[in-house]
Amino acid sequence: MIKELATANGSLRNGFGDALVELGNLNSKVVVITADLKESTRATTFAERFPERFFDVGVAEQNMMGVAAGLAQEGFIPFCTSFAVFNPGRNWDQLRVSVCYDNANVKIIGAHAGLTAGGDGATHLGLEDLAITRVLPNLVVLAPADIHETRMATLAAAAYAGPVYIRFGRSDEPIIFKPGEQFSIGKAKVMREGRDIALYTTGSMLAPTLAAAAYLDSNKVKAAVIHFPTVKPLDKTTAIEYARQTKAVVTVEEHQVDGGFGSAISEVLSENWPVPLKRMGVNNTFGETGSPVELRRKHKLQSSDIAAAAVKLLLKHR
Repeated sequence: MIKELATANGSLRNGFGDALVELGNLNSKVVVITADLKESTRATTFAERFPERFFDVGVAEQNMMGVAAGLAQEGFIPFCTSFAVFNPGRNWDQLRVSVCYDNANVKIIGAHAGLTAGGDGATHLGLEDLAITRVLPNLVVLAPADIHETRMATLAAAAYAGPVYIRFGRSDEPIIFKPGEQFSIGKAKVMREGRDIALYTTGSMLAPTLAAAAYLDSNKVKAAVIHFPTVKPLDKTTAIEYARQTKAVVTVEEHQVDGGFGSAISEVLSENWPVPLKRMGVNNTFGETGSPVELRRKHKLQSSDIAAAAVKLLLKHR
């Protein structure tokens, strides 16, 4: 078993909740809307501090997106919050037409994304949200890795003029970044240098990817680790640069393999610098009940799986 690197954990949704309160204090135009999931999305403190700027529309996600679009047209900065399977899963049409088509300044929050909502069963695991959001014109798509990066991504989204989607999971994740560390929309982060293979990842899969790289290093395989907290617009320059510097690329995400982050990387590299590539994620199946640890084990998304995939890819194309 590969030893994980981080020793402290934190909930990404808590980072989001903290950022909401900061934004509420800084800007009276920030408003929050939820679809009966105030506590789960960590909008509770904002609701308590700024009740006049908080709206619970009930289990009506399509209506929530329409309300958010209308508030944006009146000069507000609305954060509409729910689980990723519902937001953008259930209200994709309203996101497409009412928000993205008009380039409305709405911030869409997809909580409980990936495999982390396994306790709620198959229907609540958001495994398709990157695919259906990155295809929409005008929409920025963010997938932060830990509690501190989620906070900074939320602040950056508020400062950005236009629609932004942020996805994060339910469970606690290893803390990797420092509080207040710089976050730039559209910029990848080089976490580790390496000449043999490049490991590209996004969201909460950064920690196991770093652990896999450390294990590979101890076995004389030098793996670069590049974190892409922005899935769209993708940092194409960095993606191409590290593909050129290494022999192969592995992409890692907690999302369907088809249409997600790995597909975005594949599109860029196939047109600019084709290399051997392995995409890791959920392979054409729905989620199911289980803990995040159990589900990541089943879908081969543990650090040991990432390391094994990297070695296999290098041997295949040696």
